[in-house]
Amino acid sequence: MQNDSRLPPGQRRVDGFPRFGSHLSRPAPAVPADPIIEMRGAMAEVVDLPLATLSTLPRREVATDFHCVAGWSSTNLRWEGVSFATVYRAVIEPALRPGTSVTHVVCRGLDGWESVMTIEDALADDVLIAENLNGYPLDGDHGAPARLVSPRQYGYVSVKHLSRIEVLTAAPKRSEGPLFRTHPRGRVWEEERHGLLPGRVVRPVYRTLIAPIRFLSSRGVHAGA
Repeated sequence: MQNDSRLPPGQRRVDGFPRFGSHLSRPAPAVPADPIIEMRGAMAEVVDLPLATLSTLPRREVATDFHCVAGWSSTNLRWEGVSFATVYRAVIEPALRPGTSVTHVVCRGLDGWESVMTIEDALADDVLIAENLNGYPLDGDHGAPARLVSPRQYGYVSVKHLSRIEVLTAAPKRSEGPLFRTHPRGRVWEEERHGLLPGRVVRPVYRTLIAPIRFLSSRGVHAGA
């Protein structure tokens, strides 16, 4: 890993884009034949958004870096898809109950991982539901068939294999232990690595996990991905 003064506090650049994920030593989940993203929560009606329909919405490309909370950064990635704000305005907002004030969004992937975002963070102009990376469709390692990409937040927010979006009118209750408690926002430039401790304090602990997690993740690489 290499230090880079252009990166957020405590981050070091790595070559390539490692496969990290909650499934670690297991292969990535299989892509459904007709993938959808479920829209649930404070809505007057449930909505299932087929990825085929997502692809018809206005597209955009975001060139950015990806920052893992453990301390590594993969730079100069080029994501392409539909902005989260576009999906929210076109699909979710019309289905909300009248008078609803959304405060948080919960995103969940086919691998069971989920993250919580404030609506302010979710609607930032660089947040995407991405289907392509560096000019190619996402593979199993990096979130096929579609994933959330929130460049200003640590990677644990950017749910892979996105399958469900739930809109809430209050922050959800989380059941997490004190050691690896996620920060409620996880913004990289503010170094919000941990829900209780300052980012600078937990840097050394998180960095010790990079090598073992990368090893476990490599054992579960999807065949042909």
